[in-house]
Amino acid sequence: MDKYEQVKEIGKGGFGRVILVKSKEDGHQYVIKEINISDMSTEERQKAQQEVKVLSNMSHPFIVQYKESFEEGDCLYIVMDYCEGGDLSKKIKSQEGKLFSEEQILDWFVQICLALKHIHDRKTFHRDIKPQNIFLTKDGTVQLGDFGVARVLNSTGELATTWIGTPLYLSPEICKEKPYNNKSDIWALGCVLCGLCSLKPAFKACGTANMYQKIISGSYPPVSDHYSQELRSLLSHLLNCDPEQRPSVSSILDEPFLSCRMQKFLTPQV
Repeated sequence: MDKYEQVKEIGKGGFGRVILVKSKEDGHQYVIKEINISDMSTEERQKAQQEVKVLSNMSHPFIVQYKESFEEGDCLYIVMDYCEGGDLSKKIKSQEGKLFSEEQILDWFVQICLALKHIHDRKTFHRDIKPQNIFLTKDGTVQLGDFGVARVLNSTGELATTWIGTPLYLSPEICKEKPYNNKSDIWALGCVLCGLCSLKPAFKACGTANMYQKIISGSYPPVSDHYSQELRSLLSHLLNCDPEQRPSVSSILDEPFLSCRMQKFLTPQV
């Protein structure tokens, strides 16, 4: 940590802390994820190292950029780019009930999809897509982050049975404790899109059991007809309770009203 000067702590979780730092070498600000590994079993340490491996393989304009990682004392430190624009959950709160324009929603959505396509094409899925894990740079570019629960798969069709994710964004198959695959990411993507359109979570209820019931029944509040039929129709496909009926991220991007918008984000790197 000698290379970095701590600015402030910006988050805390079961894994450890998230710290905003300034590099003594280049003066840039970065985010460091500090993971305490002192009490970890060998298997847990391997999982922590796996997070690093996943991050280091994910170089994309719409994914939070990994810089380096190192172990020091009892901790593993993962250094990533800092997104000054905060996350989408803060952006939604700051609207104070005023709906986003469809233009803005679709610009963000296309960038999230391009990041997710990059992940899915590499036999990986995210497993914790939510507004708090979708960040914005100073100029408003989307950065999909937090691969702490991602898992590299031998094939995209392989099913995981590990119960991971944030309850509000869990898919029906996870709530039913069934095996799941990258189509659970598509469900979570639908939840994010619904949140951007309605400024509130797609599925919310008092108590976990009631929320699971809502998710399993797929009953989300109708989206304002302020938004186009294409957008509302897309949302119903993403939030289909049958994972096999949900579109892949590639077929989402093939939708004419999205593919025309995608051109402005297709840099040579993408």
